Amino acid sequence: MIDKTTPGRPVGPLVQNWQVPSVPSGETLQGRYACLEPLSADAHAALLYRQYAGEDTVWDYLPYGPFSSASQYHRWVRDNAGQADPFFYAVRNLEADQWEGVASFLRTQPAAGSIEVGHINLSPALQRTRAATEAMFLMMKWAFEAGYRRYEWKCDALNMPSRRAAQRLGFSYEGVFRQATVVKGRNRDTAWFAAIDSEWPALKEAYEAWLRPENFDEQGKQRENLGDMTRLVRVASDPAL
Repeated sequence: MIDKTTPGRPVGPLVQNWQVPSVPSGETLQGRYACLEPLSADAHAALLYRQYAGEDTVWDYLPYGPFSSASQYHRWVRDNAGQADPFFYAVRNLEADQWEGVASFLRTQPAAGSIEVGHINLSPALQRTRAATEAMFLMMKWAFEAGYRRYEWKCDALNMPSRRAAQRLGFSYEGVFRQATVVKGRNRDTAWFAAIDSEWPALKEAYEAWLRPENFDEQGKQRENLGDMTRLVRVASDPAL
């Protein structure tokens, strides 16, 4: 590639030896504690609804839900599963042998090398488990190994658990977009986080170290904290935390 820029004017570096990645194609993402399969109304909706039933707070920061019946949730899954963007996965907690959550790839921009993880809805049973962390690792791993340069996490700026999760998982804080959208009739400021491909090798090493069985005692309590492992990788921390 020949650089034909005007001398003396600042421009970004040339992106060498990079190819436009493919879009998510629906392969199963398999780990030790978690397994992700493309979301299906017939295979997953009823089982997921049982996990969410009576836990209306899990829908507070999502643009849909809560759902008043299993059939209503089934319809929502039927209407949204199988789309190219967002591309939804169901999350199976292998230790509990239960389908316990949903996450998706979205805002996929192959030409820019950018992809986002979102629509994350982990049932209370899945939250704060090894399976939940591994599910996020498996999605990040797919994105960077597919050739994406940037992996984004965005959330309602008032959603402090999501902001804490993003930072723990190694996403760097990039700021708050004020009045970014309207969700369920309410203003939403959006907090932005991202990890980039140059950070991936160190993040991958941190995840793999944290997920090793020897990092947990007999009661399943972690010996080392993932947030401590990713701290040196992040280029910016969230000032709200």
